[in-house]
Amino acid sequence: MGVSEPIRLQQIDDDRTAQTEKFLGSPTLRINGRDVDPTAERATGYGLQCRVYRTADGLQGSPPDHHVLVALRAATADSRADNQ
Repeated sequence: MGVSEPIRLQQIDDDRTAQTEKFLGSPTLRINGRDVDPTAERATGYGLQCRVYRTADGLQGSPPDHHVLVALRAATADSRADNQ
């Protein structure tokens, strides 16, 4: 997708940090601070926990590729708009 930004890992190791960072569980993937799961904005169950993602095939333990690609496209479009 032509993205060259570095990946930043953030360790969430206590409940206070989980609440502050609005951490929905592990694994969480954010692009430009936005969760790749489009339903995450409505979620409020923050904490140190395992996270599953709803897909057409049921629950899975990582974000679906489709969510990641859509989020990357949106971030790329936002970046282009900011540079105009």
